[in-house]
Amino acid sequence: MDLEAGVAIVTGSSSGVGAATARRLAEKGCHLVINYAHNEEGARVTQAACEGFGVETLVIKADVSRDEDCRRMAATADEKWGRIDALVNNAGTTKFCDHANLDGLDAADFQHIYGVNTVGAFQMTRAVVPAMQRGGRGSVVNVASIAGVMGVGSSIAYAASKGAMITLGLSLARALGPEVRVNTVCPGFIQGDWLEQGMGSDTYARTKAYLEKNTPLRLTTTPDNIAEAIVYFLGGADVITGETLLLDGGHHLTQMPLARR
Repeated sequence: MDLEAGVAIVTGSSSGVGAATARRLAEKGCHLVINYAHNEEGARVTQAACEGFGVETLVIKADVSRDEDCRRMAATADEKWGRIDALVNNAGTTKFCDHANLDGLDAADFQHIYGVNTVGAFQMTRAVVPAMQRGGRGSVVNVASIAGVMGVGSSIAYAASKGAMITLGLSLARALGPEVRVNTVCPGFIQGDWLEQGMGSDTYARTKAYLEKNTPLRLTTTPDNIAEAIVYFLGGADVITGETLLLDGGHHLTQMPLARR
């Protein structure tokens, strides 16, 4: 699919993987909806970077766990450009809690994390499908995590939500073909402020060093690494749907969980 002059919605694109993906799409000439829930300043920075490539943008505050916000965001994009070609379900949340601390999570934690990570991805996909089907094509990429494959990560609730997101991608790929392709990427440890703040600086540094010593590729990923794979699925993988791609330097091969906090 040619992304030039296309329209993409990237949820959670005020920072990190979402911002990197928006910039790469803009570089290819794609008009963009830049979405944020809390960080308007970051969204405006992303907007300025994208518009530097000569594309049009909309910055929209929306909480993807709210169906009305998802539908409003899709409708606003469709009204402005008359099309929606691509969706990146990147918005996510977690609660950092050691997996052994079962009392550290409650039902409300699960509901909130699932509401954003899993239900939000479903609702956003449902909201854009009519425009994609009308245009005869569309591509959706879900940003899950190796947490959903290995049962590791910031908390059990987070890992479970990302596992559900992977399954969601399989179901949607079956349901939405042939017009709409749905694929999933599963990053490992992603370098950046969000993870460092959540883990704490010492644990972040220790875990990063451990992975860069013990995984097959001796590396941890960056937002740009993940964005590159997302953009490939959106614009360069016309015969691929229902795929789940692990982007973790081989961490999943080691069967070694992230260091505990």
